[in-house]
Parts: sequence; structure tokens; C-alpha cells
Amino acid sequence: MVNGQSSTAKDYTIYVNPFIGTQTDSTGALSGSTFPGASVPRGMVQLSPETEQYVTWDPCCGYDFDRDSIYGFTHTHLSGTGCTDLIDVSLMPTSWDVEPAQLSKGIFGQNFSHQQEGAEPGYYWVQLQQSGVKVELSATTHIGVHRYTFPQGKPQTVILDLDRSTWRGDAYYTGRRDYNIIQSQMRQTSDHTIEGYRIITGWAKLRKVYFRAEFSKPIVKRLFMDGNRNAGISEVINGRTLRAALSFDPNDGEQLVVKVSISPVDIHGARCNMAVEGPTMNFDSYRKAAHDQWQRELSCIDIDGTDEQKTIFYTGLYHVLLQPNTMSDVDGRYMTTNYEVRKMPHGQVYHSTFSLWDTFRAAHPLYSLIAPDVAAQFVRDMVLHHQSYGYLPIWDLWGQDNYCMIGNHAIPVISYAILADIPGIDAEQAYKAMVESSTRSHPNSPFEIWEECGYMPDNKQWASVSITMEQAFDDWCVSAVAQKLGHYEDAQRFYRRSEFYRNLFDPTTGFFRPKDDKGNWVPGFDPLSYEQSCFVEGNAWQYMWFVPQNPDGLIELFGGKEPFVKKLDENFTLTATSGKVNGNASGFIGQYAHGNEPSHHTVYLYNFAGRPDRTQELVDQVRSDFYRATPCGYAGNDDCGQMSAWYIFSALGIYPFNAGSAEYVIGTPLFTRATLHLADGKDFVISAPNKTPQRIYVKDVKLNGAPLRDLKITHQQIMAGGTLEFKMK
Repeated sequence: MVNGQSSTAKDYTIYVNPFIGTQTDSTGALSGSTFPGASVPRGMVQLSPETEQYVTWDPCCGYDFDRDSIYGFTHTHLSGTGCTDLIDVSLMPTSWDVEPAQLSKGIFGQNFSHQQEGAEPGYYWVQLQQSGVKVELSATTHIGVHRYTFPQGKPQTVILDLDRSTWRGDAYYTGRRDYNIIQSQMRQTSDHTIEGYRIITGWAKLRKVYFRAEFSKPIVKRLFMDGNRNAGISEVINGRTLRAALSFDPNDGEQLVVKVSISPVDIHGARCNMAVEGPTMNFDSYRKAAHDQWQRELSCIDIDGTDEQKTIFYTGLYHVLLQPNTMSDVDGRYMTTNYEVRKMPHGQVYHSTFSLWDTFRAAHPLYSLIAPDVAAQFVRDMVLHHQSYGYLPIWDLWGQDNYCMIGNHAIPVISYAILADIPGIDAEQAYKAMVESSTRSHPNSPFEIWEECGYMPDNKQWASVSITMEQAFDDWCVSAVAQKLGHYEDAQRFYRRSEFYRNLFDPTTGFFRPKDDKGNWVPGFDPLSYEQSCFVEGNAWQYMWFVPQNPDGLIELFGGKEPFVKKLDENFTLTATSGKVNGNASGFIGQYAHGNEPSHHTVYLYNFAGRPDRTQELVDQVRSDFYRATPCGYAGNDDCGQMSAWYIFSALGIYPFNAGSAEYVIGTPLFTRATLHLADGKDFVISAPNKTPQRIYVKDVKLNGAPLRDLKITHQQIMAGGTLEFKMK
């Protein structure tokens, strides 16, 4: 729970629109890939409809606002990611009897319209047109709660499908899956209960999902099938393509409530989760409890703004708080990365879904401000990951590492926490994990080559330039923590490594570009191209600015502030392209691509070159152009809340430019007043009394009445409470 102060006078949830980010805009840019379904903050269950017959990589969440059919309601989702997985335990109500041939086929789509659909935090509803069934969804941390209202007198059937999950992007043409079900089971354990599991491969290498489904009415007819195989009268079926059609007596009332608990550990975990979190069949009680949880969490920040600004802001906060997700059962048990079952101390929760290449930049700093107790738990869980896996998480999903993206950006998350003095962290233990994860070679991180060459050579390492830039930043974070903890030799070693980015700067072209292991520039360099293997999801223009650990050093490489500003201006005005643009790049201002994370800090670079006015102009432009209170409200994937977190900070007027430093640079506030309700009961007020839409430039800034001269503020200064006052011009 976020330890913000709750306000009974204001319902923050009314400003959340879960449909923001579910639609691709008219330019064809990626949607936010968010889902509108029901969840609680950091819930294991995220229950939402699938509008895709085959859930592919666009959108990864399974819901597309431009579709008009729903194929099922599944209990696990990823919010805003660029790759897809989960989509577990699908339910679909119908008002007709389902025959074996239809169940075997496995396609149960029904049409719907947005005029008969709605969502709010912790609640979703839709009217299915073919069946006439009204579907309502809510959730607890481990349980998805369904309420189906059937047409009077019509058959009542629920299809339970364990074969729905994700497919390759070309599934429509080849039918190839991204996943493979190793084994699954359904078992009827009483006239009101179905239990089961599936073991499945996918983006996460091996996932176990156990479930218990309880129905408010007895099951009067059951059909179990594995593909074309009918289980007959058997109460249990094992296989790899399992579906069930469960029938209920329509004379026993029009409404049916279904509770589905899940566990990543075993069926005992699913039963315990149900027993603790699902004591009643009263759907409205779950809806209210979910609302109240969201109300408490969203109340950590108060803003004075228009309804549209509040909708964008609080929906963004909602999207940040959806994850990382709970990955332990109510009894504290969880599955480690090496598939051992361990148990958290009483009352503690283990988390997963660390989309770190994205979220280290702003989403984790936001948690550190509004919920430092939860941020400390994330650090603890990353260290636990290191202890079982050998290094800190790269991209942690369902308790495993799918090793997606580059660098090791658990390191800046931990660096921030230690430099910010967040309580509840074993700093020495965390530091040990940072060092070992920066010296123990593994794929994408051959550290012996790193230290020998002083960069990643292109003929030895894929994504050589991108990894060089990002690893140098991670090394700065290790150095900063070493310095704070008194490990001075380590501090010098890692600081030296943090400057390796210089070794790939070519002064003749003005870009960072690839070298081989002999120190020769690799031929064929094109700074506009996205198709060069030395870069990840970007080109040379976007990666040339990624030196957040030493912006003054970057300015020095360009020959000083004046030529640096000239080059930076060109970055925001040059619209030329070369070849195919990477699908993750969108939201363009020149070469700046706000729809993908490598660009996110770039608008703040002008601060370091003596031109904060340009930062203020661009922050205002990005806020206005790329965030809207509509389904196509994001310029690219929300990426587990990173896109949203950028807006939240940039609307407040501060941004974690160096996300590992526990410091913020000054931007330009959107609101006349914003109040952060801090964990210890203090308030930090950001005030801009003369702010208007036309006044985007900052004349001066004062912290508690004293001038803030270097355009920076620390985590500790914010957490001490007080007032940051902007005078606009």
C-alpha cells in the first residue's frame, strides 16, 4: 500500500480512464498497449477481455479499442509492454448449449460496442451482443471475480479455456504460437468447483499457473475436452488443449458469480488464496474493496488542474501502480528463478514484472517518492533474484528472467534507493549484488572484453554501441554507491568504466559509432538508420545523448556548450529518415522519439548547456502533443508505466534525469499547485501561482524560500517536506 494520506472529500478514481492507451492513433503509431480490465495495485490477477482471436505482439495486452469482438476474459496481462505473454485461464459466458464440435474448435468470439462497455479502477463491464450476457469483472490481489447476468430463461453456459495464450505476430498467416503447453489439467472437485493448472513456455521460459474456480450455483452439466478428445463422464482430464463447457440451471436466477484464484506455486496456493481473499460471493463487496484500494493509492498526490489534465495524470499514476506484480501467495510462498519454492517472512510480498530497461528511468523513481516502503521491497526482491539466478534481473516476468533488452538496470534502481537513504534496505548486500552483476559475464555482458577494450566491440557483441552507452551508465551507479559505502577502490574502478562511452565517440562525424576489437571504426555507418545491429530500438541520433551520468562530459566531447546546443537543436529539427523506422520508434520531434524510452531524458539536456528555456519549451510540447485523455492517448507503448511516469514528473516540474542519482532536474510545471503526501505524514508542495497555459518559462525557483540555483533537487530534500515555488514568465 502506498503510504499517502487518504482524502475522503475527493474520489481520485473518477479521473482514471482505463481505456487510455488501448487504441492506435490515425498516424499508425503504436498504442499504449494497455488493457481496460479489473485489477488492484500490483495485483497478480489482472482480469481483462481479449479482443484478438490470436493475441499477438500488437497489441501485446490482448485488447484493441478498434476491434468489435471479445474472445474471452483472462486473468493475467502485461500492461504496455512490447512483447506478449501470460493471458491465463480464459472464461467466456454464452446463452446457448455448447456442443463438442464447437468446444473443440475453440473460437467463442462475440461482438460488443463501446456504447455498452465501461471501466474504472478495479471494475470492468461489457454487454455481449450474441448471447445478451452482461459481464462484470473485479479483482483482489489473487482472485478474479466475474458476475454474469444472463437473459431470462436462456441456457447458462461458461466456457473455461486453458488453451488461450499468446501467438507470434504472424499467427494469422502461419498459426505459430509463441508458447507451448507442456501439460494441463482440469478437475471437478465439487458441484461448485473446478480446479486445475497448466505448465507453459513462452516469453517466460517456464510458467506454472494453478487455479481454483468457484461458482455461485451448482454445475448441472459438464463437458471436458482435450482437442477432439471428449473426457466423457470423467471428472478429471489431462492434456495440452483443454477446454470445458459448464452449464448452470437458468431457473436458479439470471446472475452467476464466478471467483477464480490463481497461484504460481501449486494448487494448495490457489486454495489458500481463495480462502483468504474470497470469503463471499458478493460481487459488489469486491468491487468496493478494489475501489477503496485504488482510492488510497491514488490519493498520494493532489493536483490543481483541468479535468482533462487530471484524467491524464491520474490515469498515468494508475498505470504505474499496476505493476510490478505480486508473485507470492497469501502464505508468502513463491517460486524462485531456479524453480525452488521459498517463503517470504510473515506479512511480506514477493514481486515480479520488472520491465527495467523502461521503468528504471522514471517509474521506479516515482515509487521511491510516493511509496518508499514498496520501493524498498522491490530492491529486496531484486537481490533475492540475484541470489538464486546469479545476477540482478534484466526483465523479470512471472518470477523468471526472460533476458529481454540490454544493460542491467536493476542497478540504477538500487543505486537510487541507497543514495536516497530509503529505509529497509541492506545496502551492503545490495551493493554486493550490484558488483557481481557488473563483473560476472553473461550474454550481452562479456565484462572481460568490456574492461580489456574499454567498449563493446561490434565484432564480439551484438548491440555494441547501445550496450556501451548503457553499461557505462550502470557502472557510474555502482561507483556512486561504492563511494557512499566507503569502497573507494571499487568506486575508482567503476568510475573509470563509466567513462568508456568516450571510446566510441567519433569527432569526425559527431556520433557514437561501432568499433571492432582492434579499435577500427566499422564501415557502413549511417546515423539515421534503425537497421544497424549496433543499436537497440533506435539510431545513432537517439543514442548519442545517453550519458545521463556525465552530461558535462558529453558537452565537452562536442567542443563546448555552443556547438552542443547546435547539435541538440538539430536533433529536434532533422526529420530525415534512412530505411525502415523501428516499430518501437514513434512520437517524433525531429529525431527525438518520445514513443520509446532512449529519448526520454533528452529534452532535459538543455539545462546543462545553459538553455533551460529550450527544455521548458520541449517539455511543454511533449506534454501537449503526445498525451491525451482518449483511447489513443499515448505516443507508444506505456511499458509498465514508464510513459506515464514521464508525464507525471514532467507535469510536476521535475524529472529524474540521472535515474540512479536520487536527484531531479527542474523542468516546467503544468499545474498552479501539486502536493505530494509523503510516507511520514509530511507534504511536499510544488507551487506555481502565476502559471497559465501561455507561461511555460521559469523565471526562478525557490525551495522553502531559498533560491534553487543549480536547477536540481534531491530525493532527501523532497522527503523532508516543504515548498518548491516556481515563478513563471
